Amino acid sequence: MLAAPLCIEQNRSQLSILLVDDEPDIRDLLGILLADLGYEVRSAENGEAACKSFRSNPPDIILTDIKMPGIDGIELLRTVKLEAPEIEVIMISGHGDMQLAIESLKLNAADFITKPIDDDILSIALDKVTEKILLRRQVREYTENLEQMVEEQSARMVELERKVAVQQVVEGLSSAMGIISGDI
Repeated sequence: MLAAPLCIEQNRSQLSILLVDDEPDIRDLLGILLADLGYEVRSAENGEAACKSFRSNPPDIILTDIKMPGIDGIELLRTVKLEAPEIEVIMISGHGDMQLAIESLKLNAADFITKPIDDDILSIALDKVTEKILLRRQVREYTENLEQMVEEQSARMVELERKVAVQQVVEGLSSAMGIISGDI
């Protein structure tokens, strides 16, 4: 069976984003943009609040600034990937530091975007992780369906084997009865 094509735009509303930035203006502007793209958006003002939020209500995607007081974006990424590796994390940095980008990607960040954020670049990064999440869900659904089908077919096979065994016993008894009847 061929997989149904993924329509990213239509499925964004099924996905949630946790937006983490210590600058309220950036949270507000990005929050509006993300909501306009169709995502369910909630925000956190720092790494500590983000940790509490993702633990109590895991999002599909975390979009986080790297440079924040307290728990920074790198530590948040490390924590998220340790506790919930299926959550996709996109890193944002106002400092186009290649070393931070490399470190983020080594820790399995989905992408690294520099400030000021270009809407098109952000949209492409979000499309990429959205497709990945949707594909993962589709594979999980197919796997569950396949497991159910295997279970049902196995149950049918067991039932058929029981019927064949009963039939063989009946035929054996019938044959034995015929032999016994013929001998008497």
